Amino acid sequence: MKAINILVFLILAIFSSQLLAYGGSSSSKKKCKKPTFTNVSPEHLATVPHESNISFHTSAATLPHSIRVIANKIPVEIDVKKTNDGFVVSGKLPDAIKRKYVRIDFSGTTTNSCQGTDGWLLEIEQKKSN
Repeated sequence: MKAINILVFLILAIFSSQLLAYGGSSSSKKKCKKPTFTNVSPEHLATVPHESNISFHTSAATLPHSIRVIANKIPVEIDVKKTNDGFVVSGKLPDAIKRKYVRIDFSGTTTNSCQGTDGWLLEIEQKKSN
C-alpha cells in the first residue's frame, strides 16, 4: 500500500512539473503595446496646396529609426525630433504626387518590437488653368 502511494505521488509530481514548465498563457507573454500616432497636421480630409508640410506625433516608446511615411506609395523624407512625451515627425509631400487625393501612411515599431500603422487622407488643391 505504501509503495502504491509513493508511485502515485511520483507520477503526480512529474505530471505537475511538466505542466508548470509551460507556464500560464497570461504570465509568460508580454502584452504588445503598439506605437500611438496623434496630432496629424493638416487634419484628415483637409484641402492643401501641392508639396504641403505634414506632421504628427508618435509615442515615446517608438524607435525613431523605424518610422516610415509613404504618400501615394512614394516615400516621404522626414525629420524626427524628440519631445518630452515622444517624437514629432515632419516632412513635405513629394513633388511627384499628381493626383487630387493623397493617402499618407505611416508606421513605426516600439521598443518591445510591436509595429503600428495609421494614416490619413488629404485633398490637393488643383492648379487653376488660364
